[in-house]
Amino acid sequence: MRKSKFIKSTLILMIGGMVTKILGMVIKIVMTRLIGTEGIGIYMLINPTFMLFITMAQLGFPIAISTMVAKDKFNNKNLVFSIIPISLIINIMTMVILLLGAGYLATNLLHEPRSYYAILSIGLVLPFISISSILRGYFFGKQRMIPHVVSNITEDFVRLIILIIGIPIFLTKGLEFAVAFIVLSNIISELTSILVLFFFLPKNFSISKHDIKPNRGNIKEIMNISIPATGSRLIGTFGAFFEPIILTFVLLKIGYSNSFIVNQYGILNGYVLPMLLMPSFFSMAISQALIPVVSKSYEDKNYHYTKNKIKQAIFFSLIIGIPVTILFVCFPTFFLQTIYNTTEGAHYLRVLAPLFLFHYIQSPLTSALQAMSKATSAMRGTLEGTIIRTILLFSCSFLRIGMWGLVIAMATNIIYVTCHQFIMVRNYLNQKG
Repeated sequence: MRKSKFIKSTLILMIGGMVTKILGMVIKIVMTRLIGTEGIGIYMLINPTFMLFITMAQLGFPIAISTMVAKDKFNNKNLVFSIIPISLIINIMTMVILLLGAGYLATNLLHEPRSYYAILSIGLVLPFISISSILRGYFFGKQRMIPHVVSNITEDFVRLIILIIGIPIFLTKGLEFAVAFIVLSNIISELTSILVLFFFLPKNFSISKHDIKPNRGNIKEIMNISIPATGSRLIGTFGAFFEPIILTFVLLKIGYSNSFIVNQYGILNGYVLPMLLMPSFFSMAISQALIPVVSKSYEDKNYHYTKNKIKQAIFFSLIIGIPVTILFVCFPTFFLQTIYNTTEGAHYLRVLAPLFLFHYIQSPLTSALQAMSKATSAMRGTLEGTIIRTILLFSCSFLRIGMWGLVIAMATNIIYVTCHQFIMVRNYLNQKG
């Protein structure tokens, strides 16, 4: 029964992930065609900041909610309603930080004043992302994957329409306003997602005073899971946040122009990485379906079943990853030309594609550690990988090899973290027999 439910959940998430990945690629194509490489470069410069503040605002609550709901030992409504007020308080704090620091970040750290309005816009988007993520966590814990899939597809479709209509209008006011609009478009798309998720609640769904009243025990349990879980993501996003800051500082210092940095950073992060991450919809689907299954089986001390599910997740993650990698290595210019109408970045794509096989299995391994309540080990691996990546990025950038310093740092981080998570998962399960 559990096996069929895991396979069913994975298939639903895989199909939904494929559709959303296609929609995401169409969104990226529309953005590229409308705002050009320079606009994409500016957007990619602020994207690590966006990801960092999303991680700070969420604080790992979706994973914690999913894990606790899967155990079926708590009042699930109270879990959700206990944490939403705390989430909103954290969101307000992050909004204030962005409001006060946007100017300094844009001008002094990113050396791109045109990113100011986009950075300000991030704060307005955060509460919507946080609430929709918490609701998704609830449905994941229940192993109800259709609400997540439908909300994601609807969200991307709405965002696509908004961007097609809005970007040309805001471009007339300036490129910086168009980039800020791209960030703000998340408000309407996330609001749509929230409404869709509410639609999937049971027809007899009701809320009592007991459900709404914050439960300290529940909040403590959520924090015990969410803080170590978010620690891992926070370390990774902090590393990504400092990436463009370190890169622009070093490259400007040794003589590269700002236009070269924005252009090449946009090519690598706007064209190459999205293409390399295309197969990740498969591993992400498996990872999301894996959390409640591993959490339940590990809690029940069914370690053999846990081990089999993790092996299965790794195997399935490579089914898509390996053939796609071969295609990217053999025909990089074809895919870039077909999707983005450019051949820029083909050399990056050919070199990074084989290394991203490690990335495709990293997600299920990290999810397994979090589901086994070993999030601290996952966090340690991410921390060590981020430190190595940052040191390599700083030192290799001085070698006057342009963006290749970033490529080297990125590849090393992926290999190290994946190997660390694999060793940790294997050790924990071997200890249990």
